[in-house]
Formats: sequence, structure tokens, C-alpha cells
Amino acid sequence: MTATLSPPSESPQVRSRWGLFAQRDFRLLWAGQTVSRLGSSVTTVALPLVAVLTLDAGPLATGLLASAIWLPWLLFGLPAGVWVGRVSRRAVMIGCNLGSAALFASVPVAGWFGVLTMAHLLAVAFLSGVSSVFFDAADQAYLPELVAPEDLIEGNAKLTGSGSAAEVAGRGLAGLIVQLVGAAAGLLIDAVSFLIAAGTLLRIRPRPEPVVREQAGMLGQVREGLSFLLGDPYLRAFLCFGAAANFALMGYQSILALFLVRAAGIAPGWVGAFASAAAVGGVLGSLAARPLCRRLGAARGTRIVLLTVVPFGLLMPLAGPGPGTVLFVLGSLAVVAAVALCNIVLGSFRQSYTPPELLTRVAAGSMFAVHATIPLGALAGGALGAVIGLRETMWVMTGLLTLAGTLPLFSPLRTVRELPTAPPPEGEIVG
Repeated sequence: MTATLSPPSESPQVRSRWGLFAQRDFRLLWAGQTVSRLGSSVTTVALPLVAVLTLDAGPLATGLLASAIWLPWLLFGLPAGVWVGRVSRRAVMIGCNLGSAALFASVPVAGWFGVLTMAHLLAVAFLSGVSSVFFDAADQAYLPELVAPEDLIEGNAKLTGSGSAAEVAGRGLAGLIVQLVGAAAGLLIDAVSFLIAAGTLLRIRPRPEPVVREQAGMLGQVREGLSFLLGDPYLRAFLCFGAAANFALMGYQSILALFLVRAAGIAPGWVGAFASAAAVGGVLGSLAARPLCRRLGAARGTRIVLLTVVPFGLLMPLAGPGPGTVLFVLGSLAVVAAVALCNIVLGSFRQSYTPPELLTRVAAGSMFAVHATIPLGALAGGALGAVIGLRETMWVMTGLLTLAGTLPLFSPLRTVRELPTAPPPEGEIVG
């Protein structure tokens, strides 16, 4: 079975000095996503600190916790793309927000009653990951329902930029909460943010429900989406880069709280502050995306960023008291800026390039592949941290991330200035 959508009842094109902010439904989506990112950024810092400070977890346990969040992509990523393509994306996103709110609220409640365990944290991490699988699959296809194709880079840039700004505030807030009331209480903020995000989605005018026609079964539709994804040279190149980069990113992020506290000698309350400083890079990357694409071309600009900005991540393992803190901030800021810019450009490309009837399957297939390496990276980071040391693991993972940035050179992306707007005619060779 496959699903097609009728055109929106109103034109999403906006020609105003306010850009997409002149469009009511986009404003609601933007507001809800921004608030949700604020809450999630608190959880990014608070959840591992709950394990470290409340349950005295070690490197392997924190690696398992980070891995549990991403493991659902291995189990449900591909079928989620097919299923979400058959139903209302908006309804899926609302349901996932409500479920996540309940999950994160359960952690402080268990803490207050003295029954919080590592098993509870792992269960919350895993189930919230399941929710994220279906939410992200729907979210990837929802923005093209609200805005015109030519506005996708603007829409993604605004969503990413405000989300990064929310992370700056949220991660700093997380450090303050940890100091004042404990890490577990910080997860309540995330629960409330999910409720607010669900409320804004409810206020968006519903689009026509998908019109489903009989076609291949679940496996056939999964195969069709993967065939398009793996057969296209551009999408395949992005897939390889994303998988390698996510392995390295999660490899060091899974031990980052431990590294900063135990190896770099940073007080726990400052962990959130450093995370906030790094999140500024997301804002910078979002602001740079549109002008960089206009000036250099989307493909060329992305290549330059990957080859010149990502290597700054090698400064992070030098973290320590005094000047070492500055090196860590510069390195993490540069990495986050590069990742944000690439996510905006590549996400917008996939949304406009992929045939609409394949979008949820191609998006879910792509996210399945690049997310599959995240739990592996988390486990590898935790295991290496326990065996060779925390600082040494940071060197390994930031080195792998730098190498991942060279992968676009081994694809058609190495020569083009602009990304194509449609797949090449059947039988035409690109390269």
C-alpha cells in the first residue's frame, strides 16, 4: 500500500519581509518545535547526570544509556517510514509528544519515591527512542506539506536555528537545575515542553488525510524506498557520510559528561554551560546556511564546511582547566555549526528531491541507516572509555569525525556546485 496526499487547501508560498513567519501554521510548528528542543536540551544534560550523580554509573553504563535512546531505529526505523506514509503526520507527531511527556515525567516521580533505578532510566531512554523514530519519520514529511519547495531551506534553517538557540538556554538551565534541585527534576521541564509542542500541533489546520491505494505489502514498500535511496548517487553519498559521522559523534558524546567531570576536572554544574556554548554553533550554522548556499552553491558550500570546519573538533580532547576550556568550546562550537548547516542543506535536498510518494520511506530509510551507527558509537565510546581512558577515546572519535568529513570527495558531490532538484532520467549515469 502507498499513500498520496492531495495538495494543501491553501498555498504555502509566502512573499513577505517576515518570510515564513508570516504563515500561521509554520509559526505554530516553529514555536512548538522550539519549546520542545528547549526541554530536550535539558534532558541531554540531565539524563546522563542522573545516572552519574544519582546512581553512580560508570562509562559502560552511560554508554548503554545513550545507546538505548537510539537502538529503536534499528528495530522500527524501516517499518515506521511505511506506516507513517499511510496516516496523518500531524496525528503521529501529537501522539509521540504526549507519550514522551509521560515517560520523562516518570523519572523525577520515581526519584521522589526512592525507587529510581538504572533499569528505569534505560527503559525511559528506549521508549522515548521509539517515540522519536515515529515522530522524526512524520516530521521529515510534514514540513513539505506546510511550505513550498523553494521555502524548504528557509523553513529548515529557521527550525534548526531556533532549536539551537533553545539548546543554548536549555543546557545552561540544566546545569543550574542540577545544582539547585538535582538532575532528575530537570526532566520535568522536558515533559512540559512535549505537552506544549502537542498543543501547538493541535492548533495547526489539518491537511487532507492520505489517500491510500493498494500496492505492495510492507516489505515491498520498504524495498522500494531502499532501492531509490541506495540507487541514487547523491542520497547514497549523504548516507555514508551521515552513518560515519553519527558513529563518531555519539562515540564521544556518550562519555562527554564523564570526560568533562572526571578527566578534564570540570565541576558538574559547568557541564551544562559548556554544552550551551557549543550549541551556539547550531545558531551560527543555521544563519550561514542560506547565504552560503547562494554564494557558493549548496554542494560546494557543504564540501568546504566539512573539510575546513569539522577538523576543529580535534581541539575538544585538549579540554582542561584554564586555556583548555577555551579549546574545548571552540572545537565543540565548530562541530555543532558544521553539523547544523549540513543537516539543513541535506534535509532540504532530500525533501525536495525525493518523489512525494516515496518521501516518508526514503526519509525513514536514511534515518534508519545513519541512526543505526549511533548505538554502536555509544557502545564503542563507553567501552573504549573503560579500556583505554576517557581522553584517549575523545581523540579516537574526533579523529574519526574528521575523516568522515572527507567522504563526500568520493562521490559525484566532489565536482558539482549545486545539488540537483530532481533525480536524473532513468539510465543516465551521474558521476
